[in-house]
Amino acid sequence: MSDFARQQAEFQRGILDGDETVLAEILDSPREKRDVLFGVYRYAYGSRLVEAMRNDHELLHLYLGDEMFDEMGHAYVRARPSGHPNLRWFSQGLPEFLKSTAPYAGHPVLSELAALEKALSDAFDAAEGKVVELNDMAGFAPEAWSDLRFVPHPTAARLDLATNAAAIWLALKSDETPPEAATLEEPTRLLIWRQDVTPMFRELPAEEAMMWDEAADGIPFGVLCEMLATYDDPDSAAGRGAGYLHGWITAGLLMDVSVGS
Repeated sequence: MSDFARQQAEFQRGILDGDETVLAEILDSPREKRDVLFGVYRYAYGSRLVEAMRNDHELLHLYLGDEMFDEMGHAYVRARPSGHPNLRWFSQGLPEFLKSTAPYAGHPVLSELAALEKALSDAFDAAEGKVVELNDMAGFAPEAWSDLRFVPHPTAARLDLATNAAAIWLALKSDETPPEAATLEEPTRLLIWRQDVTPMFRELPAEEAMMWDEAADGIPFGVLCEMLATYDDPDSAAGRGAGYLHGWITAGLLMDVSVGS
């Protein structure tokens, strides 16, 4: 390794890991010590990462305000140094960080708000895929419907929230005063996906959430209807299942439908 390459590597370690070996290569200025001078670079690097986090979590930033968000952001930078050259992926671990790190862990709405924003960003960036249309269903004979299996679109994902983070997100998005953070008696079951180029989400009733989760695991339509029969009127289970399926298809939530495994 050349002397210049060694200095570059030491400088990088100093920025990323706090290794101060590089200070031996830096001279004090007439006005400031070398550790202070190097600290300017280290802080600027962290600030750029925090700025990227603001872009990825615009509404969490709005909810917390500049000072609290920046304090949280720098704590995240220290705890989880960037390991990817693309800034898009730097804040992927933020929901888990907020869920497990004091003092943020004491406010679960923060991790769930971050998780919702992450899910919407992931839906926006997800791969393209074929979209099942209602006309595609006409190709299946009535007797084959019990064996139909479904493949979710690559942009589709499920998220359960124990707090009212979704209501807070909607209020912030509409430039309204968000409600006070609260823990819900029952979780909010969300389905997130991208329609055309717009990421979106909607709340699912417990029955539809169950059907979606089981369908995503490859359970055939006939068995799904049997499971729906345990939620409400058994005689209307097949009709309710068909209704949910119709909604999924018209929203572009399925990539494939096939008979058998």
